[in-house]
Amino acid sequence: MDIQFLGTGAGQPSKARNVSSLALKLLDEINEVWLFDCGEGTQNRILETTIRPRKVSKIFITHLHGDHIFGLPGFLSSRAFQANEEQTDLEIYGPQGIKSFVLTSLRVSGSRLPYKIHFHEFDQNSLGKILETDKFTVYAEELDHTIFCVGYRVMQKDLEGTLDAEKLKAAGVPFGPLFGKIKNGQDVVLDDGTEIKAADYISAPRPGKIITILGDTRKTNASVRLAVNADVLVHESTYGKGDEKIARNHGHSTNMQAAQVAEEAGVKRLLLNHISARFLSKDISQLKKDAASVFENVHVVKDLEEVEI
Repeated sequence: MDIQFLGTGAGQPSKARNVSSLALKLLDEINEVWLFDCGEGTQNRILETTIRPRKVSKIFITHLHGDHIFGLPGFLSSRAFQANEEQTDLEIYGPQGIKSFVLTSLRVSGSRLPYKIHFHEFDQNSLGKILETDKFTVYAEELDHTIFCVGYRVMQKDLEGTLDAEKLKAAGVPFGPLFGKIKNGQDVVLDDGTEIKAADYISAPRPGKIITILGDTRKTNASVRLAVNADVLVHESTYGKGDEKIARNHGHSTNMQAAQVAEEAGVKRLLLNHISARFLSKDISQLKKDAASVFENVHVVKDLEEVEI
């Protein structure tokens, strides 16, 4: 499981940072990629990665500001051109209005897709659990921005315990079908009458990962709730230390406020994202240093960076 950042800038693209988009790569888990936001130029950034557009099965939109959605028509159209791959449907989750934006863009441009898009729109009254599969559950909650905006909490379900093959061999269990039965939790009896209890050879279930990905927001309690005990929190850091007033006026957070959320939520790692173009490369280390005075395990991400979870 990895997160690859396709765009880490705020508002408009710069030479160093494109606008918002990131890919949650679940290839080992479910052979899918989930995209969160799709700012202008996202498809160009994808060309510089190993991501195959057809592997993107779900897109989650945090809000309808242009720097988070203007890349959708282009990406959706390009995804259709992978002629040597099977056409697969796509799901888009987002605030009310995202369906109208996508369909209008495609209709006006005369674009035809050889796959179906399934839209899942929500408003303030229809948040909470928005998706559940056999391996993942996704929650959404409203944040505090200048327009309706949400954050997402992606929860991997507990992983099955692992089979202790060496211990089984030592107990005299021959490798083969019996291993499969024990792995499935079945007790077995060997030819010599020895009873093998499956529970003695399977480790306890392992807790799944929790990934919190927030849209644009002022500091708010909702951010903390979404991030409680998360393995990774991706939080915007449009402004820096001392910019609290301007951040509030524009519906954003500072690096210090993001660090406070991480500390209050008890997350394992904080990734600062959505960086204003006003911060040059020499300023990034200071952003990190200031935030680390509140929450130590913090990192300022950059475009195309890949983070293992």
